[in-house]
Amino acid sequence: MAIVQRIVPAPPDQVFAVLADGWTYSDWVVGTVHIRDVDAAWPSPGAKLHHKAGPWPLSLHESSTVQSCTPGRELTLIAGLWPLGEATVRIQLDPVDGGRTRVTMEETFRAGPLRWVHTKLNDLVLHRRNIESLRRLSDIATREKSRP
Repeated sequence: MAIVQRIVPAPPDQVFAVLADGWTYSDWVVGTVHIRDVDAAWPSPGAKLHHKAGPWPLSLHESSTVQSCTPGRELTLIAGLWPLGEATVRIQLDPVDGGRTRVTMEETFRAGPLRWVHTKLNDLVLHRRNIESLRRLSDIATREKSRP
């Protein structure tokens, strides 16, 4: 399992607003290159975000499904990347003094070949990828804060 944290200089509701806008996922989720469609119910449990992942010409058409959601606090997704498998991604938002948010992202492979070949190398790759994803999420949430 890869677990990363970042303090974002914006309140939880503002960070969650980025998570609740499924069309922004290709802007901050490393490896997601294009959002094809977002269910109108996003981010309600069962709603799907349809995306393209990976470099062309090897990119895959996939979807991620909301498993659970507590607005302003938590979002858990089942992220597909078949034929490689799928992962559970949990993003938790905790308020920090000064109107900031501690974002914790946990990701683990839950099905398919990536789960079967689980190694420290997989964890390291996920860890580095998710550090960059949270950096991008922070940039977007902070940028939204500064808009008039």
